[in-house]
Amino acid sequence: MRCMNRRKFIGTSVAAATLAAARPSWAADSIHHIDRVGIQLYTVRAAMKTDFEGTIAKVAATGYKEVEFAGLFDPKGGYFGRSPRDVRAILDQNGLAAPSAHAGYDVVDKRWPEALETAKIVGHSYIICPWIDEKQRSQPGGWKRAANLFNKAGEASKKAGIQFGYHNHSFEFDPALSLDGKLPYDFFLAELNPEFVTMELDLCWISVAGKDPVAYFEKYPGRFPLVHVKDWIKDASTPSAYQGAMGQSVKFGGRMADVGQGSVDWKRIFAHSEQAGIQHYFVENDDPKSAFDDIKISYDYLHSLQF
Repeated sequence: MRCMNRRKFIGTSVAAATLAAARPSWAADSIHHIDRVGIQLYTVRAAMKTDFEGTIAKVAATGYKEVEFAGLFDPKGGYFGRSPRDVRAILDQNGLAAPSAHAGYDVVDKRWPEALETAKIVGHSYIICPWIDEKQRSQPGGWKRAANLFNKAGEASKKAGIQFGYHNHSFEFDPALSLDGKLPYDFFLAELNPEFVTMELDLCWISVAGKDPVAYFEKYPGRFPLVHVKDWIKDASTPSAYQGAMGQSVKFGGRMADVGQGSVDWKRIFAHSEQAGIQHYFVENDDPKSAFDDIKISYDYLHSLQF
């Protein structure tokens, strides 16, 4: 009982501190807007592969102020062979900050000290794990092992001055047999120490799962300093395009859309940004039709959005 009381105390204290730090410059205004729109570079991964510097320059020219890299040490989505110091120099040349980067579960498990050192050089304040393998998720104790690893990694990262976090898809909102029917996302929010592990909420995937992000903001204030911003169109003609991310509870098909072109109610969600503790908004489109046209459409929508 003593441990539970301490955890609740820590969670409340951290949430309050996060809310205070996250208060944006417009908090006292009646009309709110996003000052620094960011982008998850997975959206432009094909262009990054062939023209890393040119792609970064185009992202900056579009108006984006922040970027999130898709995977530390991942040749298909990370720095594409550039050294951390070279990456930092390219970002600086284009007036961009990279507050966050994703890192695979294996990196968190086996290469964590190296990841933290790399993050310091590039300037990442956050490292986010974006995925847990389906095999582990289905095993007895799989979610618990992940929670234990994440708490351990988060404690180590805090000592290094970097915040660790987790990014969701829709499958975390499937009831898990290994958790006696509990939602894995709810399990994580209960088991992950908020002092060490934060949450990057993918606002598209939680919406696809049929859950209300605002309800999570209200129940867990200050726990969501980063969000992924991407839109969704239900489409019965593509029933299994993203099945690996959608999980078993989602029965309808669909496709990604540029922000503002789909079904997600952004005004309603972002009206609760301060409560959620959101500090970084990263546009993402897993499957863009025309990457640079798409990121401009999304940027223009978010840059002009008032809520």
